Amino acid sequence: MFDDLLFARALHVLAVVHWIGGVGFVTLVILPLALSRPAGEGLDLFNLVERRFAAQVRWSIPLAGAAGLWMTYRMDVWDRFVDPHFWWMPAMALLWIVFMAMVFVVEPLFEHKLEVLARKNPAGALKRLALMHLILLGLLAATILGAVAGAHGYYF
Repeated sequence: MFDDLLFARALHVLAVVHWIGGVGFVTLVILPLALSRPAGEGLDLFNLVERRFAAQVRWSIPLAGAAGLWMTYRMDVWDRFVDPHFWWMPAMALLWIVFMAMVFVVEPLFEHKLEVLARKNPAGALKRLALMHLILLGLLAATILGAVAGAHGYYF
């Protein structure tokens, strides 16, 4: 018998691992490498990796959201979005919205303008990108910690 909830959970975890693992790789490996090079060269490296990764997360981010929405619907746990014990539920949704907006709205609409600004000050652009990525990765990590602990009955 097909267990749609189990399948949705597996797809959700797979999509989240791809998406957030990639954010971690870009944040902790690519950006420090880019910052260690001459600014223009570092910006080119970041853009090269980011384009390839963005093409992939255009699948994993929506898949994570769709699977999460399906699990919420099937388990009828909408009330968790307002229960402080389940703070990680709205945190997951908010971070998902932020990344969806970045990948599907900000990048396509403002890619050229952002690139022009970055070329004017590549070192500053890389530093801002690194800081933004570190903040987002920290929020993602805290949310993952809360979600996994909360799913197993431990609430911070």
